[in-house]
Amino acid sequence: MAEHLASIFGTEKDRVNCPFYFKIGACRHGDRCSRLHNRPTISPTLVLSNMYLRPDMITPGIDAQGNPIDPNKMQEHFEDFYEDIYEELSKFGEIESLNVCDNLADHMIGNVYVQFREEDQAAAALRALQGRFYSGRQMIVDFSPVTDFREATCRQFEENCCNRGGYCNFMHVKQIGKEMRRRLHRGGRSRGRSRSPGPYRRKEGQERDNRDRDRTRYRERGDRGDRGDRGDRGDRDRGRERGGGDRRERNSVRESSEERRAKIEMWNREREEKSGGGEEKHGERWNREEREEKAGSEEKHGDEWNREREEKAGSEEKRDE
Repeated sequence: MAEHLASIFGTEKDRVNCPFYFKIGACRHGDRCSRLHNRPTISPTLVLSNMYLRPDMITPGIDAQGNPIDPNKMQEHFEDFYEDIYEELSKFGEIESLNVCDNLADHMIGNVYVQFREEDQAAAALRALQGRFYSGRQMIVDFSPVTDFREATCRQFEENCCNRGGYCNFMHVKQIGKEMRRRLHRGGRSRGRSRSPGPYRRKEGQERDNRDRDRTRYRERGDRGDRGDRGDRGDRDRGRERGGGDRRERNSVRESSEERRAKIEMWNREREEKSGGGEEKHGERWNREEREEKAGSEEKHGDEWNREREEKAGSEEKRDE
């Protein structure tokens, strides 16, 4: 039962916890939602609710006086805000991701999500920003359960094909220009804001760095070892590399099971023929040696018998005389 509840936690099948709050840190029902909103007590991500005020808050593309707004002026206004908030938040630690929602629904409009590298940095920023004002409005800052923005962003919006427009329940992340991204992220790796890795991925990266560090130390200990042994190992490795190419070429074509069985039968047949031929050859040589030995012994015995007979005949002749 516990495994089943853990597998459906934060999904549509979960009838207890709100999946939208778990994925995007906001819910259109707010406190009236029939499901639980599990607010984290600590998190590397902060949400600054309704912080960014669009110039066309009332009607998209139209200002408060009813005049059309140049899209370039709107982008310039947004980038000024982004740079201002980025520089202020970076005082508390390294920023992994900074996302500003372009949605129009009340629970997501102007939301700013900032993810720090460490949870302590996010906690320090939360304490410092509580009660502060920005552009004449008090800031609302909370921890957010969002750690992987790939699950929170609208993929259709990224492909310019979202049918729900600004009232979509997933994040429509507003983008900045390449020049500003390069300027803000110089001296470090530039991250895609809607592709921020979660804490598990950061943990995998740290484990990979530790493995690389151990491997480097092992090489350093090997360099301090015996030079002659290392030379011998190098010769063996070079010989192995020279022989390895042929093996790779031979093994590049995989044989079928029928071909392997036929080859095994052929090997067995050759081995039987070789063993049978050797025994037959050995038997013929043994018989030949036996016949030669028997013939030699018979010849030797016949010579001795003739010689004895001649000696006996000679003695009889002498006695007759």
